Amino acid sequence: MANKTGAKYAGAVIMEVNGREVEIISFKPEVTTGRKVVKTMNKSGKVRGYADGVTEYTMSVSAAIPLDESGIDWDNITNAKITIYPRNADEARISYIGCTSTKCSEEYSVENEARRDIEMFALDKVIE
Repeated sequence: MANKTGAKYAGAVIMEVNGREVEIISFKPEVTTGRKVVKTMNKSGKVRGYADGVTEYTMSVSAAIPLDESGIDWDNITNAKITIYPRNADEARISYIGCTSTKCSEEYSVENEARRDIEMFALDKVIE
């Protein structure tokens, strides 16, 4: 949806695990570029450049705990796909593919729905 400045925002976030869609409550992706500073001995005493490294995609995902959880082994999710859908159908989706869980926990509170918090990494990020 566009605001007065013309900016557009993302819509739904869906995770697909073994062909099953999981509703996401919150999603926080993080990209680590792997770039490292190259320190050299020079007259200026300043850094002169950097070296490229391996890019890593990590994410924190919170999902509502469905009543019927059959078919999802939350602790051992491998090769899942998380897609951020734009509100407008003519815009590109962003997908994280090859998502694998590294840490899982559950949260229950009086005022909110039960949720499962999952730490994950992805093999790649693609714009579709």
